[in-house]
Amino acid sequence: MASWADEISAIIEKNIVGFGASGTSTASVGTVIAVQDGISRIYGLQDVKYLELVEFTRTGLFGLAFNLEEETVSCPILGDYTHIREDDEVRTTGRIIEVPVGDALLGRVVNPLGQPIDDGGPINTTKFRPIERVAPGVITRQSVNTPVQTGLKAVDSMIPIGRGQRELIIGDRQTGKTAIAIDTIINQKGKNLLCIYVAIGQKNSSIARTRAILEQHGAMEYTIIVAAGASDPAPLKYLAPYAGCSMGEEFMESGRDALIIYDDLTKHAEAYRNISLIIRRPPGREAFPGDVFYLHSRLLERAARLNKDYGGGSLTALPIIETKANDISAYIPTNVISITDGQIFLETDLFNAGIRPAINVGNSVSRVGTSAQTAAMKQVGGTLRLDLAQFRELAAFAQFSSDLDKRTKNSIDRGQRLTEVLKQGQYQPLPVEKQVMIIYATNQGFLDDVALDQVAAWEAGFHRYMEANHPEIAQEIVEQSVKQKNKMSKELLAKLDAAIDEYKKTAAPRADAPATTAKAR
Repeated sequence: MASWADEISAIIEKNIVGFGASGTSTASVGTVIAVQDGISRIYGLQDVKYLELVEFTRTGLFGLAFNLEEETVSCPILGDYTHIREDDEVRTTGRIIEVPVGDALLGRVVNPLGQPIDDGGPINTTKFRPIERVAPGVITRQSVNTPVQTGLKAVDSMIPIGRGQRELIIGDRQTGKTAIAIDTIINQKGKNLLCIYVAIGQKNSSIARTRAILEQHGAMEYTIIVAAGASDPAPLKYLAPYAGCSMGEEFMESGRDALIIYDDLTKHAEAYRNISLIIRRPPGREAFPGDVFYLHSRLLERAARLNKDYGGGSLTALPIIETKANDISAYIPTNVISITDGQIFLETDLFNAGIRPAINVGNSVSRVGTSAQTAAMKQVGGTLRLDLAQFRELAAFAQFSSDLDKRTKNSIDRGQRLTEVLKQGQYQPLPVEKQVMIIYATNQGFLDDVALDQVAAWEAGFHRYMEANHPEIAQEIVEQSVKQKNKMSKELLAKLDAAIDEYKKTAAPRADAPATTAKAR
């Protein structure tokens, strides 16, 4: 009997010794008092923090502490909110919302919580980052002077994008905004630029098609797709760009270069408006809350190029905004224009006229300018914007006059051929050295005697001819302008002139050859 009592006593003593703070945890507990359109109002969460994850214990779903009021907390529900009921218990987790980051996500399609939604199995990473973060300060940054080659002649020559820049792509629906973004991703193969494509409010079929195109061109191996589909609740659409940005920041702060595309921030702002109206935040212009500018500014300011003391990495942002009737003076477009370092404006009339990409040169600008161009592209494309603008003014004037002097007629003819050269098929990005050669040939008048409907065929044949007969010229352009950052030498230009003359005499399409046009975007 004594031994039995001693045994019980020993067990109790052991449990008392092992009982301590290390085996306990505290959580604030609240109760759901209302659920409405993906937002729950919770009473009793005393110590909850802003953007802390809260758990609905009955369903296992998570919510986000979003609106902290005196007695209640409004929480967007991160999942199917139809399972949440009044009087459900809610507990704090003590964790600010974060997403997995790292190389393990490359090649994967994930939701805004970083959970895989493709067929690739679990993501093996132990690194996490909070979705909200203060942007790098001025001291940590350096100037933008390294190009992001899009592979599009019209962009790389006139509206250059640099690593660390924020360049807006803006235009009506169905004008080729996403096409520019996808072409840019495809063109990064072998250029040490990791890509993140954030799809906000798109149909699942569109996201699947984008993934298939990237796989077809071998681009998924260096790309992450963060998908918040049209059928997903507003809270997930709201989180998506911040989650993608955190994934990009991991690459930037490890000394690498990353590119992130937000497609598109119009739907992001609408999702935020939906959340804000449901939680009774005061509506302002167009029913958007007063902090809708801060919604995008704190996101886009996180794009930067860090200086060498901080690793030298960069994060380049290409946000997309959809306009209505080409109105770039609307609320959300003007907000994002004022945040970014320039915009590529795509116009419906140009698109319908067959100019693809349908870039309106007058309303498009890069505030980084030639700092984000190679030396050779600066050399051949320096006057391109001015030449095109003059051509369009002359072309408009020429409609009212049939009697044109020779100089005006030559300017119009050159502008028409330049416009044809800048047209480009979808998913056909061009290396910078090929862009330089064809723009140089156009500027120097080598295409002045080529019929307009033969320009595309002439260019295609020219690239094939240079690859087969003069590959050393393209190599010299790369070495002189890209690697050494020097302009093309007189000797190199003389070689290029001779090669173009040789092509025109021996291999250029005849005037009576059938016309070819670029594949529609």
